[in-house]
Amino acid sequence: MADTYRTETGTWTLRRAATNSTAPPPTPVRVSGAPGAGPQQLHRGMTLVAAISLFIGTRAAWTTAMASRPAVAGVISVCYASILVCAVLSLLVRSRRALIRVDVVVLMTAVALVICGYLLDHAGTDEGVLTAQAANEILHGHPVYGRPWPWLFGSPRVGITKTMSGGADYAYGYPPLTALLAAPVHAVVHSTAAATLVTTAALLVSSVLLWFLLPAPWRSAATAVCLGFGLLPHYAYAGYPAITALALLVPVVVRWPATGEGGRLGSGGVVRAACLGAACAAQQLAWFLAPFLLIGLYAVRRGELGPRRALAVTARYTAAAALTCAAANAYFAAEGFSAWLQGVLLPLDQKAILHGQGLMGISYYFTDGSGRLDYYSYGSQLLLLGLLAATLLFVRRLGPALTVLPWVVFYLATRSQDGYFLMMTPLWLAAAATVPAAAFATAWQPRLPHVTGRAKAVLAGGLLAPALVCVAIAAASPPPLRMSLSPRFATHHARVGVTSIDVRAVNTTGTALTPHFASRTGQGASNWWTISSGPAVLAPHASAEYHVKPAGGFRALPGGHGPGTYLIAVTGTPMTITTAHIPAAPPAIQ
Repeated sequence: MADTYRTETGTWTLRRAATNSTAPPPTPVRVSGAPGAGPQQLHRGMTLVAAISLFIGTRAAWTTAMASRPAVAGVISVCYASILVCAVLSLLVRSRRALIRVDVVVLMTAVALVICGYLLDHAGTDEGVLTAQAANEILHGHPVYGRPWPWLFGSPRVGITKTMSGGADYAYGYPPLTALLAAPVHAVVHSTAAATLVTTAALLVSSVLLWFLLPAPWRSAATAVCLGFGLLPHYAYAGYPAITALALLVPVVVRWPATGEGGRLGSGGVVRAACLGAACAAQQLAWFLAPFLLIGLYAVRRGELGPRRALAVTARYTAAAALTCAAANAYFAAEGFSAWLQGVLLPLDQKAILHGQGLMGISYYFTDGSGRLDYYSYGSQLLLLGLLAATLLFVRRLGPALTVLPWVVFYLATRSQDGYFLMMTPLWLAAAATVPAAAFATAWQPRLPHVTGRAKAVLAGGLLAPALVCVAIAAASPPPLRMSLSPRFATHHARVGVTSIDVRAVNTTGTALTPHFASRTGQGASNWWTISSGPAVLAPHASAEYHVKPAGGFRALPGGHGPGTYLIAVTGTPMTITTAHIPAAPPAIQ
């Protein structure tokens, strides 16, 4: 038998024996989820982790502020107090309502810290500088696409994306929405801060929106992921258009399987579709998420409505997204279609120099190079197709991870920097909190006769195998050149370095190559070295002598037992890289 009692801390059930008067006293048993119940331990943990995450990077901001903006430093000191108080309260408050109030304070503290960070650092990097220049061109009625702006890249803070053909990209290579949003701001703020203000505001708005859209126990996790760990705010301060895309994708992803429920898209579904289209008009990363969402949406709706009605609602959703994207791009496409198309496709076909933490590092950092770097790109493309096919075939299993799968593709690409992964991590959290596996229990999947158990795993592996084969080909391919180096050393300002290198290069392939030279210490590459002598094109199986000089006439070498310095020779078509170690200076020079 049991009696139920309601107290100020929740509803409890007292279990007691039916007839035995000597039975022990009743034991209170908590009824989880009952109205008025205290907060779950998971909720407390999320709040505490969010508070802890606000410490990351805060000391550096405070130190900078003390030297330049003492008032900002004072606000950061107050934020320290807020973090400590929230940490204590997250473990002490007794009701869910009180803990939600603590979550609000944690969010407000994070917003204050991000604003302080923006006041200290809003000059932007290459992405912000390009976006601000595009906004300025829009204001003055000038074309945005197909117009190189090399004068923007004079500052060391503004990096240049070098290409494997020996050049660099100085033009705007993103869809126009972020520049459009920055244009009216640029009319008032005549600097890169116009772009960084837009992206920082987008991050703050999306963080608050995600906080409200998530279930209460998950809200502080959104604060930590979006604002607390110090990752996304720095991309916002830099002016990355991807932050604008992220902000627009938040309402798209939260509870996305409910879109079109019952066969009616409704105003909410139209808004979600418009946000998806606007995100695609803000930055290219949204393009990779869109097909996964459409496949998942069709599968979920077909399981509910049947094929015809599911196709209709998915088509309406796609049309609303496409129209929104087209509206944002229409003016620029009409102004110069070819230049606009080349601009928005630039990051996909520019053949930028290798960079990142993915598998391309095998050929860039750990071997002497590869004559088939293009196969990393082929592998990335095949992995995208394989994952889309796997999502279609096994959506009930892969559906909960649908917002994570698109970014796996970049791990195989020649540009696989971590920003492609971490800038969209709030979407991972949104799906984890609002898209349970149960949402796909009745989703449609193509029938695969006799494919069960291990056969499904074999089929899934077969879909991904071509991508891995391409990566293996790229990684195992030898470098196309054999290079021997004869450097010339000098001392400049007490530093030992190289003033020029005589390179003997032998083309071991049957393809004519056009090499371009740079140096590398650790990750990243220097500006292009000047070829003083040597043929522009090295014929198949031919050898040649090159005399190359570093930019500025001097390349310092690291001393002691630090990383070595390497000379790299790259070609754009085909994409290849050859790496040779630059020997240390003789003792007489050191």
